[in-house]
Amino acid sequence: MPSERLSVVVTRRLPERVEARMKELFDVQLGPEDRPMTREELVQAVKTADVLVPNLRDTIDSGLLAQAGPNLRLIANYGAGVDHIDVATCRQRGILVSYTPGVVTEDTADMTMALVLAVTRRIPEGLSLMQSGEWEGWSPNSMLGGRIAGRRIGILGMGRIGQAVARRANAFGMQVHYHNRRRLREETERALSATYWESLDQMVARMDVLSINCPHTPSTFHLMNARRLKLMKPEAVIVNTSRGEVIDQNALTRMLLAGEIAGAGLDVFENGRVTNPELKTLPNVVLLPHMGSATVEGRLEMGEKVIINIKTFADGHRPPDQVVPGIL
Repeated sequence: MPSERLSVVVTRRLPERVEARMKELFDVQLGPEDRPMTREELVQAVKTADVLVPNLRDTIDSGLLAQAGPNLRLIANYGAGVDHIDVATCRQRGILVSYTPGVVTEDTADMTMALVLAVTRRIPEGLSLMQSGEWEGWSPNSMLGGRIAGRRIGILGMGRIGQAVARRANAFGMQVHYHNRRRLREETERALSATYWESLDQMVARMDVLSINCPHTPSTFHLMNARRLKLMKPEAVIVNTSRGEVIDQNALTRMLLAGEIAGAGLDVFENGRVTNPELKTLPNVVLLPHMGSATVEGRLEMGEKVIINIKTFADGHRPPDQVVPGIL
């Protein structure tokens, strides 16, 4: 690498402490305001930068990469998911890709359990009742929810976050079950008190709570499709803090409207948005604006990982969090 400071383009404003450290180390270009870059701005960025620091709102596809300049050699993603980046094309063009794994694990697992409680205990409904001034006082049959202790939780995707959810579910007295593309080691299963299901269909049909914690890949797109959603018990609830594309959102909405699923807690949505507005009208659905990893600590740690990846690359070494296709 040349001795001069790397040209780094950051597509979105980051925490002030992260930006300040980046400015000390690199020649950094930051947007004047906190908004996603337009396609034209992204094109200009990849033409001129040595390093691009995107986030999940930026689509780094083959068309954009075809316009990259000769200096672009690293895409240091600010985030743990890379489904918005064409990693295969980057590899073909000799562009490394890094990400920030592990940083969001505990925060996302916390939010998963928060959604489980919010849906089963009807917390948003209670909040709305209080804010409207319509609460008339305690009564034996008012706002009855369900106890989560003793319930079966099925975790779809038993990576870092899935295992963190399992630990929390155990603490709440839930029975932990999971489906994963690879079974965990026996000692890990024992530590998590987790039961493995080779068949996702069989697991889905027997769970009281289903937690989606797998990444979005071609093989997981609409993994919870209409057929599989219909396997769920009518009294079961589904929670998703992973990627919206894993669930067929329209099919889920139809089943919730029909009372075929008891409730849903969603922090992520297809195409990044609530594509079916009827979801917003249902009292048994809790919708959050993709805030599962939104903690001050988590955002700072993400920035620190980005900086380490860029600095290691600048020093002529492989970034410690480089994405390897087929392994992520």
